[in-house]
Amino acid sequence: MQPVDITTLRAVCSELTTEWLPARCEQVVQQNINTICLQLRTFDRRGWLTISWHPQAARIHIGGAPPKRPDTFTFSQQLKHQFNGLALTKIEFLAPWERAIDLQFACRPDEAAEWHLYVEIMGKYSNVLLTNAQQEIVTAARQVNEQQSSVRVIRTGGQYQPPPAIVGKLPCLTEAFIDWQERISLVPGKLSKMMVKSYSGLSTALAKQLAYAAQLDPTQTTDNLTIDDWQQLYLQWQHWLTCLENNDFQPAYTDQGYTVLGWATTLGTAAESVQELLDDYYTTHLNQQIFTQVHHQLIQKTKNLTDKLRQKATNFHQRLQDADQAERYRVKADLLMAYLHQWQPGMSSIELQDFESGEPVTLKLNPEKNAVQNAQVFYKRHQKLKRTRDAVMPLLVEVETELHYLEQVELALIQTGQYRNTDDLVALDEIRDELVQQGYLEDPYQRQLRQRGRDKLPNFYKLKTPSGTEIWVGRNNNQNEALSFKAASDYDIWLHTQEIPGSHVLLRLSPGAEVSDDDLAWAANIAAWFSRARQSEQVPVVYTKPKHIYKPKGARPGMVIYKHEQVLWGQPHKAKTYLEQTGLMST
Repeated sequence: MQPVDITTLRAVCSELTTEWLPARCEQVVQQNINTICLQLRTFDRRGWLTISWHPQAARIHIGGAPPKRPDTFTFSQQLKHQFNGLALTKIEFLAPWERAIDLQFACRPDEAAEWHLYVEIMGKYSNVLLTNAQQEIVTAARQVNEQQSSVRVIRTGGQYQPPPAIVGKLPCLTEAFIDWQERISLVPGKLSKMMVKSYSGLSTALAKQLAYAAQLDPTQTTDNLTIDDWQQLYLQWQHWLTCLENNDFQPAYTDQGYTVLGWATTLGTAAESVQELLDDYYTTHLNQQIFTQVHHQLIQKTKNLTDKLRQKATNFHQRLQDADQAERYRVKADLLMAYLHQWQPGMSSIELQDFESGEPVTLKLNPEKNAVQNAQVFYKRHQKLKRTRDAVMPLLVEVETELHYLEQVELALIQTGQYRNTDDLVALDEIRDELVQQGYLEDPYQRQLRQRGRDKLPNFYKLKTPSGTEIWVGRNNNQNEALSFKAASDYDIWLHTQEIPGSHVLLRLSPGAEVSDDDLAWAANIAAWFSRARQSEQVPVVYTKPKHIYKPKGARPGMVIYKHEQVLWGQPHKAKTYLEQTGLMST
């Protein structure tokens, strides 16, 4: 992930100062342990200022509204209390090349600042600190004690000290070409690496962008550059410093990340604003990180649960197989009682003739017991095994029902295996909420999950048949339930793989329209693909009207029963090409 360097920070602050100051602070929300959001209102707009001290994504920019969840962080409560009724009036850098800025809050733009919010964008050392007008630290996102740092201690009540001054040569617009070239080429090495080593304030990402803009390979060594190469690179270097001096920034996306120096024509695609660029870039990359972490957590959790349930089911099946021997013990007891006269004291076994087949049967006996007592042992064993069956059967049904449910959850996780957009993260969050509701996970936010988005339909997968008929597919169990009982109309066709975990599928039809065989076959192929049997050549798929779908009382989310169904064969491989084109195919 590309870090925010001094160039990007200058671009952000320039845009904020021009377009967002002064702005009244109306609300403060801490989104997570690394990010706060300040709601700002100017005369003509309202937005959220995102400030993050994330180790890999420390930044400041205007972004989207934070998700609604309980804010229990003391840091945000302090800011909320102090900023009440104040406005953000100024944004100033502590030093020209320092990635530390001072956000000043006052009652009016022409008054002295009552509070200072210092934002330090310095990688893993990033921090946000609130001080009063006397520079006394009131609260800090990260407090630092003597054991953590011998250079700079940060604690509540202490005096704010700026970060240590930058050591090393700083870039200068007036530096001559010869001096600049000699400094970078003094020790041969990779071009981008030597630029970063020679000058402070230059990030690795920017050094690479300078090389690319000069049509050079950033990995080539400095001793292989021609004089023309050096001159082209120097022109880009001067362009960079000129942009910094004039606050002339042009944000753009690149293949490696982003730039704010207007190299869109050669490096990527232009963006509307620096705020939009950073919000989109970091939101996407952080969402990908969160998605990967949560997905791995949920996959591991469901795998552990299903493994335990399968082991339980195996044990129960074994006990049922043992219980199937109950009748044999009763027959043995009856045989022994029928041939009591053949028993002799001290016998450890006896051979008797079977009632039905007439074949000889050998019974093992306890020599210390008589025939009747041995028969009673067989009868007791028979009764115990019968009771075992009666006790194990409901337990087995319960385990298999739970296993089927978790296999459905596992399938939803497999189908949501890659992050493509925020809908994928929302779908994954819905799966996590579902597992919290079912008691498999603890809710870190203690939310009222059932109230969230109760009347709003989820973001189903939405596809179309070649004829243009819509097909909706549930991404998880909660979406399956919403699709079957909220989204479905009396005219639609409901599909699901027969006795195989899979998504609920809805073929959307207009009132009075008749479903065509081609559309039905296409929907069956989609249902087969979004199931555990997607690798099969043919998969049985049932379809019926939504009015014939029922949820048993007490059943888990997504678990339904149906009637009046018909069966057709879906071919998942036929849906694969279309799903690849739409970007919905997960591996």
